[in-house]
Amino acid sequence: MADIRNCEQCTASFMPRREHARFCSSRCRVAWNRENRSDPAAEVSALEWSLTAMCDATQSLSRARAWDRPRALAVISEAVWWVTIVDGTLVRHHPDAYDSAMAARGRVQRHLVEETLAGLRFVRNRMGHDVDHVDFIQPAATRPGPGDGRITAWTWKSVRQPELASLSPRGQAWEMTRYHAYEAQLAGHTIGEIFQRAAEFLKLTAASVTSVPDIRARAAR
Repeated sequence: MADIRNCEQCTASFMPRREHARFCSSRCRVAWNRENRSDPAAEVSALEWSLTAMCDATQSLSRARAWDRPRALAVISEAVWWVTIVDGTLVRHHPDAYDSAMAARGRVQRHLVEETLAGLRFVRNRMGHDVDHVDFIQPAATRPGPGDGRITAWTWKSVRQPELASLSPRGQAWEMTRYHAYEAQLAGHTIGEIFQRAAEFLKLTAASVTSVPDIRARAAR
């Protein structure tokens, strides 16, 4: 079922490429922003603190150990939350920078990053509903060596198709898109690989938005 909506600036009907798209073109987005100016400093501040939280959460993954499974799952859940928060902040408030960063990746890499982020949104939406953290995670087999016990070596499980009857047709379509992205890019891959790919893209995109030193420093880490 096609997702057709009206542009908030010119009211023309359009088919969105992203779930939260509000405008049919960049021209309409710029025009709307000019007429509804917000405080740029406040937007940068929101991006800065959410990026800091995301970096702290993703860096905690390498410090968490498998023997403390409840803590390990909580760390993964927090990383999912903050990655999707930063992604949403950039999409809503800095779409031009976001699109430019995506375009710079090339077609194949762009598809990979887009589906990785969509898959993490699927995890965020499912956790706390009918699926528990453990349903998404496959702990790695214990083995001797310096890497033993690191949760970054755990993998994402393949999961069954979600029940979506309670959602609107539009909501069902977007959630199925996220589900297929999860199965294509997360299932079977390690926790460390997925978060590294997502965080790298988001940090570099945030760094292009502003010259705030803290954001640029975080992007370099």
